[in-house]
Amino acid sequence: MKGIAGRMMRGLPVGARLDCIDNTGAKVIQIIMTLKLKGVHRRYPRAGVGDMVVVSVKKGAADMKRQILRAVIVRQRRPFRRPDGAMVQFEDNAAVLVTETGETKGTMIKGPVAIEAAERWPKIASLASTIV
Repeated sequence: MKGIAGRMMRGLPVGARLDCIDNTGAKVIQIIMTLKLKGVHRRYPRAGVGDMVVVSVKKGAADMKRQILRAVIVRQRRPFRRPDGAMVQFEDNAAVLVTETGETKGTMIKGPVAIEAAERWPKIASLASTIV
């Protein structure tokens, strides 16, 4: 896992609900903790594209509900700036379920994936249909 170049605006606080875009059976997940983030007193921890977070499955298959898993954020609605100066914004907030080492749990990813997440997590890049 490598760092992200540019100025990443973290647009997803703890408690945000995301779409799960892989074929693991989870549909909606909620962020319960952000990993590897040094916070500020009384400020909600936030996550952005390419960050690994701990999530709880809210909607989906019966065996997946109420599980605590890890996920990598691959899209966010909050605009962020790339190193070349372009502002990027997606239609929805989305994540992919992964293991603790970064291997994807599913075998397919639906929709576009931000290039920041694809560069940082090679397994997600290999399964992504389109990288934006």
